[in-house]
Amino acid sequence: MGLPITGAETTLPPSESLRFEDLIAYAPHGISSRVLAKTGGGNVTVFAFEKGQGLTEHTSPFDALVFILEGAMTLTIGGKPVKAPAGGVTRMPAGIPHALEADERTRMLLVMLREPKA
Repeated sequence: MGLPITGAETTLPPSESLRFEDLIAYAPHGISSRVLAKTGGGNVTVFAFEKGQGLTEHTSPFDALVFILEGAMTLTIGGKPVKAPAGGVTRMPAGIPHALEADERTRMLLVMLREPKA
C-alpha cells in the first residue's frame, strides 16, 4: 500500500465516447491515475489499483463520490470500513478522514465536488 501514483494530468478529448479500460491501464504492483476533467467546480479522475494497493488516510476539503467501475474496494471513512463493490457509489464527506484499499484489481472513478466561491 502507498506506492506512488502514476498518470498524465490530461483531460479527455471532446465529443468522443471512450471505454474506461482504454483510458487507464493497471500499473504492476501500483496505482495509475488519469484526470478526465478539471474545472473550478471539481475534477474527475479515473484510477486503476492492483490488489492490495490503496491510498493512506487523508482528508479533503470537499465531498467526493467514488464509483467502483470494476473490482472491489474497502473504503475507511471516519474510521468505519465500507465495502464498495463494482457498480456501487459511495460519498466521502468533506473534512472526514478516509482511506482506500483495493480488495482485488479495481478501476475507480473519483469525482471531487468543490463549492463555488462566493
